[in-house]
Amino acid sequence: MKYKLTIEYNGTRFSGWQAQLHSKTVQGTILQAAKQLFGEVKEIQGAGRTDAGVHALAQVAHLVVQDDIPPKKILYGLNDVLPFDINILNVEKVNERFHARHSAISRSYIYQISRRRTAFAKEYVWWVKDKLDVSAMREVAQIFLGMHDFGSFADKKLEKGETKCLVESVELAEVDELILFRIRASHFLWKMVRRIVGSIVEVGREGLKKSQIEYFLNNYTESLAPFTAPPSGLFLEQILYYDDKWHEELSPAIPLSKPKIK
Repeated sequence: MKYKLTIEYNGTRFSGWQAQLHSKTVQGTILQAAKQLFGEVKEIQGAGRTDAGVHALAQVAHLVVQDDIPPKKILYGLNDVLPFDINILNVEKVNERFHARHSAISRSYIYQISRRRTAFAKEYVWWVKDKLDVSAMREVAQIFLGMHDFGSFADKKLEKGETKCLVESVELAEVDELILFRIRASHFLWKMVRRIVGSIVEVGREGLKKSQIEYFLNNYTESLAPFTAPPSGLFLEQILYYDDKWHEELSPAIPLSKPKIK
């Protein structure tokens, strides 16, 4: 029987989503929990590979087990044994043709940039000390719309094969002390979002120009590696399937608390 799992997790303690032999990962942790509860597990596959330290608001995975188990039993059972930083939001039985990755139409990520130092949200933001030109950042973000070869914005050592992606929408918003960046695309390459964000921030710092970003989109270069944003501010927001709808409102994944200073 095949089930669709919707999962949220704090990626800080994990070496990414994908199971690895000698590292603690989200997929590996859920797999061990499922084996503990249900015995033989045929398969568990995620819709997207989040890197070490990256979070998810609604990762999707499919789970294949031998027996026909009520979805609520899977939901409650897994949440009883999973660690505090992984939570199963929903479980539903799906057709055997459903595949968490191959059936997905689009994905969206949110990145959180903080304008101030924070004691409570360090795991969920990138604190940029420099003053940023948000108007310039918003303008350059639109360059990424459409079909492009994102080879310059990926880690070539980790990414093999086709490096073209269709970016469907890009948004930049300011909410209190946060600058929020959201990008939706057909799929993403390793470190692609973090290098896009790092480049946009560098434009905001006046360290890069719009014309340079345009050049990087049309010509392969490894010079963007130093501008890779840290994983702490990145959240896999949503996986879109047939008949699904996007979340319209762009709001903080984890809001910054407002200091109460008298």
